[in-house]
Amino acid sequence: MQATLATRSAAAAYTHVEVTSRSPMELVVMLYDGGIAALTQARDALQRRDLVVKRTSLTKAISIISHLQSTLNMEEGRDVAQQLDSLYDYILERITTANVTGATEPLDQSIRLLCTVRDAWVQIAQQPTSATDR
Repeated sequence: MQATLATRSAAAAYTHVEVTSRSPMELVVMLYDGGIAALTQARDALQRRDLVVKRTSLTKAISIISHLQSTLNMEEGRDVAQQLDSLYDYILERITTANVTGATEPLDQSIRLLCTVRDAWVQIAQQPTSATDR
């Protein structure tokens, strides 16, 4: 029990350092990575008929997607923010469909969509923020 608590404490400390040392763009990419990982785990659990892992993973994915959606700045982001909002709604609907029907294709589609948007965020994060950064 002591080793487990120490391991959890060390993991929490590592995660805290990992998150606080990242730029806002890198944090967005980390959220996408977490969403993709959670959906992948849910898909695999669905195939194995592991309902506990499926539920936990889908809950995590929904939480991440909902967080991404709730942080959209609709005023400044305009069309892009509206498109992302619609995409997040669609992904949440696909997750629900997978959960209700037991089909993996909606999760595969959601993973592909998140990977595409994640890759775009990586490209944005790699761009210099000003002309002096080049």
